Amino acid sequence: MEQLNQINLPKVDSTNTFVRDMLESGESLPGITLVTAYEQTAGRGQAGNTWESEAGKNLLFSLLCHPSFIVPSEQFVLSECMALAIQQVLSRRIAKAGREDEVTIKWPNDIYVGDRKICGTLIECDLMGKTISNCIIGTGINVNQTVFTSDAPNPVSLKQITGTDTDASVLLTEVVDLFCEYYELVRSGKRAEVEAQYMANLYRRTGLHRYCDVRGEFMAEIAGVEPTGHLVLRFDTGNTVRYEFKEVKFVI
Repeated sequence: MEQLNQINLPKVDSTNTFVRDMLESGESLPGITLVTAYEQTAGRGQAGNTWESEAGKNLLFSLLCHPSFIVPSEQFVLSECMALAIQQVLSRRIAKAGREDEVTIKWPNDIYVGDRKICGTLIECDLMGKTISNCIIGTGINVNQTVFTSDAPNPVSLKQITGTDTDASVLLTEVVDLFCEYYELVRSGKRAEVEAQYMANLYRRTGLHRYCDVRGEFMAEIAGVEPTGHLVLRFDTGNTVRYEFKEVKFVI
């Protein structure tokens, strides 16, 4: 297991930006570096979206690793590792609270409880030749916030589901520990195990569901997710189409 270094910040614009600035300043950050924030003023989501978070209520962190053992075309496995870690930790906690809500991974790496979003992740990788030199995984988990004021369509928090407050620092430890386990599985050549678990825990993993692309709405089922991260959908005609992120939407 690699050495874990942790930096706790009272307030920052974005933990991903903070890590990026450290890298660009030439600071040496070996092993795994974890940066957390009590408050984030300009949290970043996928494709330029923002992430709403009430100060001190949620879990906001970025994790920096150096997965030189992963080829760039297969970097999506890092997204799978973090998504699985969060999905499993939240699933256990919700079940322990006596709830039967299903926790799943909405492709590519959002975490959903039922049809509501509890977690989002933004991943940024730097390449050096044929390897990945740096990977920054920025994550926001809705923990104790109960009122959401942004125009996000379907947010939910752990407290809204369980009815009780959660110690975010304990939750963080559980997530990071499990991520490191998956990370080491990939390093040891057991990527297929991670991919299989990811597929088994996907949102809408079985049956026909509504989606939307540039041509409009349609019904399809998930046929697979490629190592590159492309989502493969199968129409009722049997034809398949592969999508990059943002090329298709889930109609909820």
